[in-house]
Amino acid sequence: MIQVNATNRRRDDYMQETSRPINGDGAMPLSFKTGSKRSLPVPAPEGLPDARRFKLTSVEDYASLIGGEAVERLLEKAERLRDIHVVNINSTYYGGGVAELLSSLTLLMNASGIRTGWRVIQGRPDFFSITKKMHNALQGGDIELTDLKVQIYEEVAYENAARLHIDHDVVVVHDPQPLPLIRHFRKKAPWVWRCHVDLSNPHPQVWDYIAPMVERYDAVVLSLPEYAQKLDTPQRFIMPAINPFSTTNKELSEAEINDRFEHHKIPTDLPLVVQISRFDKWKDPQGVIDAFQIARRQIDCTLVLVGNVATDDPEGQEVFASICSQAEDRIRILSVQDSALVNALQRRAAVVVQKSIREGFGLTVTEAMWKGAAVVGGNVGGIKHQIEHGVNGYLVNSVDETAACIVALLKDRKMRDRMGHHARESVRKRFLMTRLMEEWLDLIGSFEARFQLRGAGQH
Repeated sequence: MIQVNATNRRRDDYMQETSRPINGDGAMPLSFKTGSKRSLPVPAPEGLPDARRFKLTSVEDYASLIGGEAVERLLEKAERLRDIHVVNINSTYYGGGVAELLSSLTLLMNASGIRTGWRVIQGRPDFFSITKKMHNALQGGDIELTDLKVQIYEEVAYENAARLHIDHDVVVVHDPQPLPLIRHFRKKAPWVWRCHVDLSNPHPQVWDYIAPMVERYDAVVLSLPEYAQKLDTPQRFIMPAINPFSTTNKELSEAEINDRFEHHKIPTDLPLVVQISRFDKWKDPQGVIDAFQIARRQIDCTLVLVGNVATDDPEGQEVFASICSQAEDRIRILSVQDSALVNALQRRAAVVVQKSIREGFGLTVTEAMWKGAAVVGGNVGGIKHQIEHGVNGYLVNSVDETAACIVALLKDRKMRDRMGHHARESVRKRFLMTRLMEEWLDLIGSFEARFQLRGAGQH
């Protein structure tokens, strides 16, 4: 049974719980407190200038997309958890899907009355070089995990633990970078390790090294069942989701789209083929260029590759530099942090490509599908769970297949529109942020606290 600290909570607060009774063995849900049945409080720093000008996206804002019944259900679940304090810990504020997820999820939970924080660990360049190699190795890449690498990895984790001052009701640690933190705290609450990478074929040496740390956690959350490992720790599966109201995904006018294109000098006289992702070898940007070179022999088009280099990914700049020499009038390669440009490209593209060769999930696929784009995705990882081949996109296994699908879509506008319609609807049903939040609330609410006097069971 998971032990959580409840010494700072009054017993009569717990006794107000009405929806889930205390179990017969004295265990009860993690932390519940009833209050108003409607209108959950939204933190508002009223003393700050212009505070009333801004509004967090709320669950109610999703009503037209998910329906009133789903809104009510989610708010009821949030109500029962409104007195807990959750913290998420990862390694970067921007660049890649994890930061995109946390940005929206933490705000939506706060808007629903659940105090939810987001901490980012600090690290030296050699630390992030090592963790990037570990990240690659967990997805099947090679690594030489030397004693020195391990020492640096563990030392930086310890330094971060010294300044984090964690005293929360639930701690969620994301990916391998902050994984060792759990070694340095006297655990008073459930700790969850959320691994976002494709663990279907991890490097044995790296997995054997991190597995004992993973076993210290009270739960492991993975994106897909095929990523499950042999662990005593319970494993749960939660797929990522998007915020349709974010700058990356909200509706844009034609003028706003044109503004982004003009700012970045992107030509629009020919159909656009677009890939948007971090500059990472697993995203195979070179393979996208090769497929485009084949496709353009049959139909005129322009390729736009847009990405960024996250602070925790020192290899990103190398990947970007390796393809820059291939840029020309019809191959535009941009390293920018511009969410509105991403939105504009996904809306205007004739074809969106995500030719990953490993992919934990692939949020850029979800984003493009939400905008009704025709998507060609690598037949790997989470992309396979988003695209139904031939229905709402295409799944590909090679450069030649990618080129063939690009050509077919560019030549058939009706097929693009049909696939795009099905793509948007599948995201509405399966991959909106409200579904992600509800699954996290279900997980958090399933932890149990025990109040048992030491030695009470002895006679």
